[in-house]
Amino acid sequence: MLAPSRILRETPAQAGGGRDREDLIDYAEHSISKGSKSFSFASRLFDRDTREKAWLLYAWCRRCDDLADDQDHGGTLGEEEGAERRLTAIRLLTERAFEGLPTADPAFDAFGLVARECGLTREMAEDVIMGFELDATGWRPRNEADLARYCYHVAGAVGVMMAVVMGVDREDSWMLDRACDLGLAFQLANIARDLDEDDKADRCYLPIEWLVEEDIEPGQQMKPHHRQELADMAARLIRRMEKHEAMARLGAAKLAFRQRWAVLAAARIYGAIGRRVVELGPKAWDHRVVIGRIEKLRHVAAAFAEAVKNKPAEPAEPPTWTRGDILIDVRMSQPIPPPPMEPLPE
Repeated sequence: MLAPSRILRETPAQAGGGRDREDLIDYAEHSISKGSKSFSFASRLFDRDTREKAWLLYAWCRRCDDLADDQDHGGTLGEEEGAERRLTAIRLLTERAFEGLPTADPAFDAFGLVARECGLTREMAEDVIMGFELDATGWRPRNEADLARYCYHVAGAVGVMMAVVMGVDREDSWMLDRACDLGLAFQLANIARDLDEDDKADRCYLPIEWLVEEDIEPGQQMKPHHRQELADMAARLIRRMEKHEAMARLGAAKLAFRQRWAVLAAARIYGAIGRRVVELGPKAWDHRVVIGRIEKLRHVAAAFAEAVKNKPAEPAEPPTWTRGDILIDVRMSQPIPPPPMEPLPE
């Protein structure tokens, strides 16, 4: 009666690894509240179903980022040593989540749940994981094409997943392109704002070719005598941001009202961060640029009016980066191929 073959049972596959959905939603809500005040604020504008699914997706993104960088909710970066094994763990846990198997980590179980409910694919997840891999391995962009691929992996691909969470058909390439545009816009604003923080973590997302054009020595971009050049490059990033932001608005016009309102509010908040960086010029990195609660409320009100009117203007000039071109580069170059899958240590 005690023979292993008699007492062991195969683990049943269940969405969320068998965890209670409400428990996973509570965990995800806490994660987004702690990890991103801006996204948490904007997510409250979604209808309940979309909001909960967005939280579940965010919890996975946040946990993967923390595991890859050995940190807690975007805090101090940990050691680079062991990054390859941590990335292997991310892939293994994500695969278990897709299979509906328990992962012992609520963030991955949350992802398994939302992936099952919305039809997220392994390819979508791998596109995002590759962004964590780029960061964890100390990668830096050599040119604008590299920067485009990085922004796609860490934000554009997340935008694509969010679009599917909001009910966009996976075959609707135009809408997925617009969702990608929004993610690219967010990341360009982040890069411009966080140049000093990234430098302190020994990271730089400005293309090496840009630094060479500005005659800036490697690793010296944050020196006081280069502040004007840095401000010029930040403005260059924000000009790109605004083009993607304008394209994203065209996609938002086709969403349901509550979804459109939330997307436009997030676009306005992140757009304001980027434009504030430009306004401050060389002083933009004396203190971290933030958007306070009162100002966020003003952007939410403006987004409401914009969502009601729902007549976005066609951009005067489309962005030079497109999801299609980026994906061609990604699929052909695969700058960091996935490492071989290895079993987790006992």
